[in-house]
Amino acid sequence: GLLQVVKQCVRVPVFVMIRPRGGDFLYSDREVEVMKADIRLAKLHGADGLVFGALTEDGRIDTELCTALLAVCRPLPVTFHRAFDMVHDPLVALETLISLGFERVLTSGCDSSALEGLSLIKRLTEQPSALCVTSGFFPPGGGITERNLQRILEGSTASEFHCSARSARDSGMKFRNPNVAMGASFSAPEYSIKVADVAKVRTLNAIAKNIL
Repeated sequence: GLLQVVKQCVRVPVFVMIRPRGGDFLYSDREVEVMKADIRLAKLHGADGLVFGALTEDGRIDTELCTALLAVCRPLPVTFHRAFDMVHDPLVALETLISLGFERVLTSGCDSSALEGLSLIKRLTEQPSALCVTSGFFPPGGGITERNLQRILEGSTASEFHCSARSARDSGMKFRNPNVAMGASFSAPEYSIKVADVAKVRTLNAIAKNIL
């Protein structure tokens, strides 16, 4: 439902995240069934591309599963998401993902944010194999804001980037039950809603256009 409404409202390409649950990227057979079903439905309802990631228990790219999921995704382009930041050896993982045929790898440079991982992102983009793919192969993501975007784009030589650009909006609810929370105790406040911030998006776009 979300994908259908988004496609009616925007003209930019929409890539759909295929992620059956939070947590790690080691998936059971049932979860793989869900992922394949989600991919087919996303394609049916107009997705322009797909985004997923899968690892083995020892922190390597799950080539068997990725190959199977890529086959379901085609002919759409596919991005390997920040599961990359949890791999045992990012340089080996890079070679694997290029050989599998992924069009992009979203990464924070295997660190807590793209700014902290900037040196690794730059190192990855300078690998001979990475030079043979598009300049947007490594869109940095993770903790990107208006305050650090310029430094990240200049330091990584990336031509694309990923960020949430969100802000909190107070709920419109007038009656509020303080005794019930619809989630874990560490989740967001019940009556605060995270929304895409148009002003942040415009500012980030303006910064990027001055650099790229």
